[in-house]
Amino acid sequence: MVQKLHSILRDSKTARWLVLLCLSLPMFASYFFDDMFSTVSQMFENPMLQLGWDSANYGVYGGAYSLLCVWGGLIICGILLDKWGVRFTGTLFVILMVAGSIIVTYALSPDFKDSDIATFISSLGFAKPSLTLATAGCAIFGLGSEIAGVAVTKSIAKWFKGREMALAMGLQLALARLGTAAAMLIAPMAIYMKGEVPLSESNNMAEIGLFLMIIAIVTWFVFISFDKRLDKQDAEAAAANNTKKRDDDKFRFSDIGKILTNKNFVLIALLCVFFYCCIISFKRFATSILIPRFGLEDDIASYMATMLPFMPIIFTPLFGSLVDYKGKATTWMMIGSFIVLSAHLIVGFAPSASIFGFVSFALLGIGYSLVPAAMWQSVPKIIPENKLGTAYSLLYWVQNMGMLLVPIAIGSIMKTTNANDVNEKVTNAVNAELVFIGLACVAILVSFLLKKSSKNHPELRLDEPNKVKK
Repeated sequence: MVQKLHSILRDSKTARWLVLLCLSLPMFASYFFDDMFSTVSQMFENPMLQLGWDSANYGVYGGAYSLLCVWGGLIICGILLDKWGVRFTGTLFVILMVAGSIIVTYALSPDFKDSDIATFISSLGFAKPSLTLATAGCAIFGLGSEIAGVAVTKSIAKWFKGREMALAMGLQLALARLGTAAAMLIAPMAIYMKGEVPLSESNNMAEIGLFLMIIAIVTWFVFISFDKRLDKQDAEAAAANNTKKRDDDKFRFSDIGKILTNKNFVLIALLCVFFYCCIISFKRFATSILIPRFGLEDDIASYMATMLPFMPIIFTPLFGSLVDYKGKATTWMMIGSFIVLSAHLIVGFAPSASIFGFVSFALLGIGYSLVPAAMWQSVPKIIPENKLGTAYSLLYWVQNMGMLLVPIAIGSIMKTTNANDVNEKVTNAVNAELVFIGLACVAILVSFLLKKSSKNHPELRLDEPNKVKK
């Protein structure tokens, strides 16, 4: 009877995959909203289509996503996840994610331009009120989104430990990136559908993203109902077996120090920040780099950029399943980092024929599939479950340092003094690629050190399969 109680939900494939779907949809909405400008970033240098922003302003807006995360928000909220639980804390930050998206949507709306709020922001000395409010909203959205992501990742580890964990995390990432792909495909049509009008008069994308956020809240509460039932069953099973929660299962603030002094965790965190900056920060400026480098039209560049999220939709679950059944996670991380480096070398230095642009994005898509599929599922192998919220938050915190600084740096590099000077745009694109090439080289070095550490500590089973044979 005890075993039956314990296995009703966690051991039910139907329940596990339904929970995964409910956890994935909020991330789909989050990725959609975050990437709604990724394939139209070049418009910020077009006076007919902008909000009075330029590429440097857009870089500040993009970097604001990580602002509150970097300044302690992620760490504090990760601790709250472990102390108060996923359901309560996660709900707070899913709501915060939606609140941030509402603020951004309003800042981009026609109603904002002549509003009292815009006038008040201007009176404080801010020359671009829409940028100021949108940046604040993006910062709130980013903190909510990142903590919601931590809650999702921790919940997947809870529901899939000893089962198809890498596949589950890979599928969640794939569905989230489908949100990115949808945004990148829809954005050019939604923004330009009314012709060349100022962006402040056409905030279609933000409105679509906000609608998806409402759906995300609904699915999150469906997950909560499943998770409450599972915890109740676990408690009943523990009571029937006369087992109690051990003292070392409780979270302590000293656990933060233990996590940060864990060599393998530090290596994974460093790989996370350098690798993701090569992908996500690049993605924000993809079309701005592609158009001058390969002489592309705006629409061709936009469709080329969509290869980046679409390929991981296919390959991340496949690579996740490979890790589940075959292991070798650190090897895949290293190979994926090499692939990303080769892609940036092509973008930076290949001949200007468009075929090289397609090849580079195909390679980026494969690398973007390999490393995350192997990396995220490795954390529960080196960190106890009761500390996973804090561990993943620290991981996201380090990642967001790069996500804050790199877009600002790239935005400054991409800013032109003459919007019609093609040579200047090409030079800026190559200089931006030099930054990404450097980041990729560091990612390779870190992945090599992680592989070496895995060989020296086989007891961690970092390179062992996840699927438990019965």
